[in-house]
Parts: sequence; C-alpha cells; structure tokens
Amino acid sequence: MKTEINNMRDVFIENIFNLMHKDRNIFFLCADFGSPKLDNLRKKFSDRFINVGIAEQNLINVSTGLALEGFTVYAYAIAPFLTMRAYEQIRINLSLNSQLKEININLIGVGAGLSYDVSGPTHHCLEDITIMRVLPNIMVFSPSDWVLSGKFVEYSIKVKKPKYIRLDGKPLPRIYSETDKIRLEDGFSQIRKGKKICLVSTGYMTHKAIKAAGAFDREKIGVIDVFLLKPLNEKFFAKILRKYECVITLEEGFINKGGIDSLVSSVIDNYSLNTRLKRMGFNDAHVFDIGSREYLHTLNKLDEQSIIENIKKNI
Repeated sequence: MKTEINNMRDVFIENIFNLMHKDRNIFFLCADFGSPKLDNLRKKFSDRFINVGIAEQNLINVSTGLALEGFTVYAYAIAPFLTMRAYEQIRINLSLNSQLKEININLIGVGAGLSYDVSGPTHHCLEDITIMRVLPNIMVFSPSDWVLSGKFVEYSIKVKKPKYIRLDGKPLPRIYSETDKIRLEDGFSQIRKGKKICLVSTGYMTHKAIKAAGAFDREKIGVIDVFLLKPLNEKFFAKILRKYECVITLEEGFINKGGIDSLVSSVIDNYSLNTRLKRMGFNDAHVFDIGSREYLHTLNKLDEQSIIENIKKNI
C-alpha cells in the first residue's frame, strides 16, 4: 500500500465542499479558524459560510439555530476550545435539544491529543473523549487517518444526530485504502489479528500501535482501531476481545478518567470477558514540558519502546 501523507481536516473539508455543489442544505461555520481547503469553500459558497469570530460558544448557538430550521451544519474550531469553552452550549443546545428534535450538527475539532504539541497545555486536548462521551445523544468520531476522515462525510450527512469529530492537527500517513470496506456502524476495525495481546487505540495512537505490534510475531499481537467511540457495536467488539488474554489500551488522554480505557473496561465487564486490561496514557497531571509530540510521549512512557516493553511484560 502506498504511504501517502495527508491532513484529516483537508480531506474532510474538501469532501464537504464537493457535496455543497449539489446539496444546498449544508452550512459551514467556523470560529475564525482557517485552512487552505476552507478558502475555496468560503469563496464559492459565501452565502452558506459563516465566520462567527473567536467565539466558540456563539458558534454552537448559531449552528443550533440553523439546524433547528432543518439545515445540515458543520461547525469548525480548535478541538480544546470547541469542546471545553462551549461545553455548556453543547450540553444544552445539542445534547438536550436532540432528544426532543432531530438536528444534524457536526462539530469538527482539530487538534486532538497532543497535535499542538509545542503550544503547551492550553492547546493540548487530553480530555475531549471523556467529556464528549458522557453527553447523551452525541456521537464521537475519532479517525486514525485521512481515509477514514473522508469516508465519514457521507455518513455525517445521512445520520442526523449531533456529532463530535475529533481530527488530528498534523498530516499523517494513511492506514486504510479508499477501497477498504469499513463498516462505520461497527465503530472499529481489527487491523491486525493476534492470539495473546491486543492493542486497542484510537486516532494518532493507532499509528504507534501498528509500529509496536510490528516488533512481534504477527500471530501474537493484535491491533484494533476504535474510530467511533460512541456509539460502538459492543457485542461485536466483545466477540473480538474475547479471543485475547490481555488488552492494552493506548490513548493520548488521561487514563482512568472515562476515555478509551474506560470504554474497553466497560465492555469487558458487561460481557464477562476473561481478559486482563492494561492502560497506557497520561496520568493525572497536565503536560507542561515543551517539545515535540514524540518527546512528550517519551517523557510520559507512551513512546513506541515503552509500548513494546509493556507488551513483553504481559505476553
């Protein structure tokens, strides 16, 4: 498979741009946050593009108004500010409202995890999975590459519910092929089958999981990429996990706080799986160190070598 690097948000926005030519029901809003692909959309569809300024709370308010009138809305901003600055508006306008009326609002948050590594803890986004998963009636999508990001656009039009789409801020190589048959409804893909240990990850960490698993015999270590954190086909997910002796979760988020480790723990408990669970992520402290993403991972024992050592301990 050709290794091609691309940016999730560029592919996602380009696909929306293409759909806006034939679907006049689509609006795109942003909180003064741009991208080269967005420039084309803004110029071509100036009547359906709104920049609310650096005002994420108002971004949710305006988006809700349009959605209540029947429009499909995409609201685009930096992930930590979109989810945390506007959390009350998301809770009331989207979570509560959508239980009473069908609305299709798609929150596009760019900068998941440590995407904005050198910008420091104000721009890190280690809490979003936890706080967005807890809200009823909101879907949470966390793609690992730009192919998945692109495939989700059609799905986001079809499924008329509020969604949080967490995208990495850096260009990444592809994991999937455009021809891969991926069931978005299942919420996960078993990238590599194993027998002993399974690495379960989401977003950027799936790239690290694949690399770490590559250091072992193929039949020993499995890799599962969870891209739809809510809802997840838990019954099918449990069927896959049941085959493994141990599951190691990998996430750019705080562990034991309701992230992907809690999702896996819940499935193990609900389906009475005889599977051990080990968690890898960030402990109960913000990351104030300044440096590259890999440097921060190494400091917090989330680098590839630390993952390999954890696999060896549990194999």
